[in-house]
Amino acid sequence: MSEHHVLDHVDEYLKLGREYDCSDLHLATAYPPAWRRYGQLSPIWPEHPPLKPDESERLVRSFLGEKELARLEERGDIDFAYIGSGGRYRASVIKQRLGYDMAFRIINGKLRSMEEIGLPIEHIIPLTRYQNGLILITGSVGSGKSTTLASIVDFINQDRDDHILTLEDPIEYVFESKGCHVNQREVHKHTESFARALRGALREDPDVIMVGEMRDLETIQLALTAAETGHLVLGTLHTGNAPRTLDRVLDVFPTDQRDQIRIMVSESLRGILSQQLIPLATGQGRVLATELLVNTPAVSNCIREGKTYMLPGVMQTGKHVGMVTMDESLRKLYMKGLITAEDLLYRCEDIVQMRIFLKS
Repeated sequence: MSEHHVLDHVDEYLKLGREYDCSDLHLATAYPPAWRRYGQLSPIWPEHPPLKPDESERLVRSFLGEKELARLEERGDIDFAYIGSGGRYRASVIKQRLGYDMAFRIINGKLRSMEEIGLPIEHIIPLTRYQNGLILITGSVGSGKSTTLASIVDFINQDRDDHILTLEDPIEYVFESKGCHVNQREVHKHTESFARALRGALREDPDVIMVGEMRDLETIQLALTAAETGHLVLGTLHTGNAPRTLDRVLDVFPTDQRDQIRIMVSESLRGILSQQLIPLATGQGRVLATELLVNTPAVSNCIREGKTYMLPGVMQTGKHVGMVTMDESLRKLYMKGLITAEDLLYRCEDIVQMRIFLKS
């Protein structure tokens, strides 16, 4: 594309993004069109001039309906699931000083199995067979949490004959009912918040509830209550590792409730899977690094007594139930030659220990 004219419709950019295996696409005023491939954000065409305000506005109008346009004008930003060229996208449009900015997460609608993703299956399956409790999937933005969550729900869908309810913002993967009866609800479209959706969900007698994101006190509180009262709850949090996840859950609550919440969490938690996606040493694609905490009596004790800082030590001794720390997973990937020493140091928890490991 030598003359670099701006394409007529957002779909044309999205089609390119899919063809080149990108995870995200950015169309922002005063920047050239950009994409994220294998974790790296870069312009699609190196010489493309920045988008002018009228060009980005034209692109916004190319894919927004009247209703969305009105909401964008009124609120200044909108998030929704967009069904366009070749599939589904998580779209976000904001109005800023210079003009409009659009960001798209390309949703790979093909459900991937736990094997394909590379999850520690033999240790995750037992967690999914509980009748109640809480399973948390954690990691930073773009670490593949939705994909992992979907693969676990898909496994439960085939493995059990129960009622699964998912609360998502937006719906990313569409589940066909297999062994289970599956209902999917899109927060904001079908209901106004995760908390409200979850409160309504409890009245519908589900056995398994997937909560896309547990981002506030009310949602976390309801998820814990649901886990205690006979539902298996799967949720995601934007936290790095297992100890930090537990701190995040507990810190949301007022101080006077913490002791009681610690007891609740220590009893209802089944496991925490933390993950990050790391660029392969070859530069072609990414590999999953996982940390798994399984709630054993020793773990439960640490949580009840508020000693989350002792968890890494406890995890070292829980190998037989599949416990593994993020640093151990990273070391394994490095020793297999899959990731670089640079990424190993950049992504580990204990950099001092890692430096010693690299020297030896």
